[in-house]
Amino acid sequence: MTSPPPPPAPDGPTDAELLEAWRAGDATAGEQLFARHYRLLKRYFRNKVGAQHIADLMQETFVASVASRERVTDASRFRAYLLRIAYHALCRHFGRLSRHTPAVDLDEVSVEQLEPGAVSVIARTQEQRLLLEALRAIPVNYQVVLELHYWEGLKTDRIAEVLGVPPATVRSRLQRARDALQAAMDSLARSREVLESTLTRLEDWAARCGQELVGPGEAD
Repeated sequence: MTSPPPPPAPDGPTDAELLEAWRAGDATAGEQLFARHYRLLKRYFRNKVGAQHIADLMQETFVASVASRERVTDASRFRAYLLRIAYHALCRHFGRLSRHTPAVDLDEVSVEQLEPGAVSVIARTQEQRLLLEALRAIPVNYQVVLELHYWEGLKTDRIAEVLGVPPATVRSRLQRARDALQAAMDSLARSREVLESTLTRLEDWAARCGQELVGPGEAD
């Protein structure tokens, strides 16, 4: 499977230009940078945590990015940098949920196991509902790698940056994640027709889900 093309370059200053201006003391540039990536972070968290946690995790991510922005060695990779901070915020969130049990292994447990029923994303079609439910039923790290691939159009090396693992680990994780996703959809599908439609056009349905999680008509 090929990943979807990356999103088009935004109008106006690039992320790198805004980051450099922000580093130089331009607070407005920092505000522009965060406004540009607001929907990115909202989409990242929305299919993983309950609605009551999204704003807090986005705030946690933004605060952490402010504190460590000088560590960004390549300003053109700000998006991957922000997603990496979001990933660590997500890991801490799940760690807090399971504080009375041994350390949670995100290669083994799913969102649905950690926060059963917490996520309530309204899907427009049966295919989208099946895909979103299946993503939440597979291990968190599998869900993350698939959403970064399908929704954000990130290639292997960028996903490796986000997760802090070697590219080879990402490649093998993607394959295992696809297998787990198909197994979850087999189990959750309410009809054979919906299952086949979802599997046949998986990339299309995945891309559409990512776009509609924070659609243009939705209030921020």
